[in-house]
Amino acid sequence: MGLTLPDLLAFNVVLLAALASPGAAMLYITRMTVASGRMAGLATGLGLGTAAALWTLAAFLGLEAVFTLFPWTYTALKLGGAAYLIWIAIQTWRHARRPLGDAPTPKGRAFASGLLVNAGNPKSMLFAAAVIVVIFPQGLAAADVALIVLNHWLLELAFYSLLATLLSSGPARAGYVSLKPLLDRIAAALLGALGLRLILEK
Repeated sequence: MGLTLPDLLAFNVVLLAALASPGAAMLYITRMTVASGRMAGLATGLGLGTAAALWTLAAFLGLEAVFTLFPWTYTALKLGGAAYLIWIAIQTWRHARRPLGDAPTPKGRAFASGLLVNAGNPKSMLFAAAVIVVIFPQGLAAADVALIVLNHWLLELAFYSLLATLLSSGPARAGYVSLKPLLDRIAAALLGALGLRLILEK
C-alpha cells in the first residue's frame, strides 16, 4: 500500500500542532528574529526546518534502531544538544544589557545555529518515528519517503517564514528593544531549562 493524500494531510496536521507548541525552536527563532531582523529569522527557520526534515528521514531509515542497539549514541547526541542550548542561554544572559548592534547576524551563522538547535534534539526523530508508525503504512517506496520528507521541509519553512515575517515588524522590534534585558533573561532561563531537561530526562 502506497502513500495516500489523507495520510499526508494527517501528518501535516500533527506537524503543525507540534510546530505551534512552545519549545527551543520556537523560542530561538523568536529571539533571533526580533534581535537581528527578518533575514536572520528566515535563515534560522531554514536551519531549524532542515534539521527537522532530516530527523524525519532518519526515522524512515531506522536510526531509532541504532539508538536502541547503541544507547550511547542517543545519549551523546542529547548531551551535545543540551550543552549547545545551555551555551546559548549563558551567552544570552551575559549580553542581556548590551544594546543591539547595527550589523545583522550573518545568514550563514543564523542557518547553522538553527540547524544545531534542532539537530541536537534527537527527540525530534523519536517524535517523527512515532508519527510515522501511526500514520503511514509500512513498506513505502523511496519516492513516497522522499515526498514526505520534502513535504515536512516545506511546511517547516512556510511556518517559520511566516513567523519571522510577523516578528520582524517595526512594533515587534521596538517592543523587544525597550524590554531587551528582561526578555533576554527570560529567554536565557527558558533555553537553559530546556537544556537541563534534556540532560536530566531518561
